[in-house]
Amino acid sequence: PVPAVAAAGEESPAEGGPPDHSYSLSSGTTSEELLRKLNEQRDIIALLEVKMKEMKGSIRRLRLAEAQLREEIREKDRLLHAASAGTRKRHGL
Repeated sequence: PVPAVAAAGEESPAEGGPPDHSYSLSSGTTSEELLRKLNEQRDIIALLEVKMKEMKGSIRRLRLAEAQLREEIREKDRLLHAASAGTRKRHGL
């Protein structure tokens, strides 16, 4: 059977080809390189967490705005309905 990586047309580091991804490690990776890559990944995770919090805040604000708009639409619908009912009564409809 052909390994999944080879089937996808990519060489694995063990076969002497380039790493699949920027975060892949070769067999000769030093502890300093490992530590640098780990710190890079931690930085990325921290940035993603900040972005997630920002997005949650945006979603919360959008939901509040949506609720306010829905309430405005309901109020305008009530006013239109009341106005049209008053017009029908005056014209005997």
